[in-house]
Amino acid sequence: MEVKIAPLRELPDGSGFRVEVEGEHIALFRMGDVVHAIGDRCSHAEASLAEGDVFDGEVECPRHGSPFDLTTGKPGALPATTAVPVYPTAVRDGVVYLTIEGES
Repeated sequence: MEVKIAPLRELPDGSGFRVEVEGEHIALFRMGDVVHAIGDRCSHAEASLAEGDVFDGEVECPRHGSPFDLTTGKPGALPATTAVPVYPTAVRDGVVYLTIEGES
């Protein structure tokens, strides 16, 4: 199911933005005209990844510092060892859309 999120211009550039869609907590990261979407909870310690710092295509967990790749959701260092979900996004006519798997 595709869900309209917000106009691109309303998302902060270079930092996280948290949304809830169909019961899923999702962290969105706008990098210029591209938006990445990953699960908002660190797989190691229930911290919000939307609150983490973004560097070189990764977000750093604000609790223990594990970096997560914004494209794959995979952690780049301990203590996290499990990837977080990744969600497809699209920007059409200046509006951000997010796709969630499951029933529509």
